[in-house]
Amino acid sequence: MAVRRLNPTTPGQRFRVANAFAEITASKPEKSLLVSLSKSGGRNNQGKITSRYIGGGHKRRYRIIDFKRNNFGIVGEVMTVEYDPNRSAFIALVQFGEEKRYIIAPAGLKVGQKIEQGTGVSPEVGNALPLAEIPLGTLVHNIEMNPGQGAKICRSAGSYAQLMAREGKYAAIKLPSGESRLILAACLATIGSVGNQEHSQERKGKAGRSRWMGVRPRVRPSAMNPVDHPMGGGEGRNKGGQPRSRNLIYSQGQKTRAPKKGSSNMIIERRKSKRNK
Repeated sequence: MAVRRLNPTTPGQRFRVANAFAEITASKPEKSLLVSLSKSGGRNNQGKITSRYIGGGHKRRYRIIDFKRNNFGIVGEVMTVEYDPNRSAFIALVQFGEEKRYIIAPAGLKVGQKIEQGTGVSPEVGNALPLAEIPLGTLVHNIEMNPGQGAKICRSAGSYAQLMAREGKYAAIKLPSGESRLILAACLATIGSVGNQEHSQERKGKAGRSRWMGVRPRVRPSAMNPVDHPMGGGEGRNKGGQPRSRNLIYSQGQKTRAPKKGSSNMIIERRKSKRNK
């Protein structure tokens, strides 16, 4: 069991569902792969708030993740599986000869396992190879959108895509959102799904844990005054009409994708939404 429900010894723990961290094998990160991470508090270089409800939180250090998997021909050994405070997925420390790299830990990856990347690699969990060499129907993650760019798709906990077809220099994949799209078959993808699949079952249990994570309280628009939000004001409890943002932009029913975006012709089937039903 990857999550555990705590005994209600305090009001905050009554509804808390915590990660059991059963897959974690190390508590201290690799120092050579750490970078300092500064906080903005949601403010720009003029000190003005541009993103609300951000501030505080525990100090973090960024773990440098290898999304490119470009050290071809070198077999790596998984040293540890670690927690990363900057993402929902776990990360794995891999030793490639004299070099150490962090990768997103796929489900089922074990300490001591050998992994490799490049052309001619067997399609086993943790290995990265071009979409052109992956068997159809295989679950993949860490997918590049352009060759050599680094993984952009399916990097969060529990996510994966399925390789559906290949035609010419393109491969068709089905994404977690339900969208089907074409990607160049020369792009790398990692076999398997991202680990920590039970992340969605976790519950914070109290507002204080959100503050530890740098999230400040969020005020409902309908609880504001008319001067602060279009949905504010009124006598008693009002629905506030059509849901919209502070800048009068509707939050439901409008298309959000740029109509002339260059990659639109790569989408075979749009993602599932209320509008498409």
